Amino acid sequence: MKQLEEMSAVFQSPRVECHPPEPKSQTGGNEDSGSKEQPWEMVMDKKHFKLWRRPITGTHLYQYRVFGTYTDVTPRQFFNVQLDTEYRKKWDALVIKLEVIERDVISGSEVLHWVTHFPYPMYSRDYVYVRRYSVDQENNVMVLVSRAVEHPSVPESPEFVRVRSYESQMVIRPHKSFDENGFDYLLTYSDNPQTVFPRYCVSWMVSSGMPDFLEKLHMATLKAKNMEIKVKDYISSKPVEMGSEAKATTPSSERKNEGSCGPARIEYA
Repeated sequence: MKQLEEMSAVFQSPRVECHPPEPKSQTGGNEDSGSKEQPWEMVMDKKHFKLWRRPITGTHLYQYRVFGTYTDVTPRQFFNVQLDTEYRKKWDALVIKLEVIERDVISGSEVLHWVTHFPYPMYSRDYVYVRRYSVDQENNVMVLVSRAVEHPSVPESPEFVRVRSYESQMVIRPHKSFDENGFDYLLTYSDNPQTVFPRYCVSWMVSSGMPDFLEKLHMATLKAKNMEIKVKDYISSKPVEMGSEAKATTPSSERKNEGSCGPARIEYA
């Protein structure tokens, strides 16, 4: 329930910001380091892209944050391309499988199963996660949040390594409007890929893989724009806000006979 409340706060807050993290302190970085969040450390600084990381307390993992800007595509196009699972299968060569397992037709929450290649010699990874998006016309901001969950229709497979810890939040702030070129985005991301490699190896993979993915996403958005590839408009089909009492779920056609986790599971996000 606490996780649901936290996610609800993200969508209901009228003050969702899209700013880079505070720089790492040069003086007081060791005070109570074991009891509070670590400062952000810059890993990459490019003209339109900045990447930070910080250790996740009590683990060998890092949390990552990306702040970037694009001026040649619209926020609507960038947002829709991220959400369109069918189009992603075409532009992301790492995808082995990506399908919607269940959908809440009221809130718009979706449970997805995603299988992706990992660098050789590692096994491919699979994720079962719920995603939720919000479009705030009044405050000119879009938010997309994902979190790993369990679902009875997708048991673990010996072919893949299941990633059980995964969180992602992207905030998109248009420079002008949803349909004019130019926006800033802030992506916060963490997962546990279940590797036996030391922290610096995992950090290298994420630090190099994330810019590559975002550039592929950008190029896919440009391609969709220039070639007028049909991409579903998720802003126009925006679900009602959280808080509605009526909940309805619709399993995808591929899985409709395999059982349902029900609205409570999707809402848990």
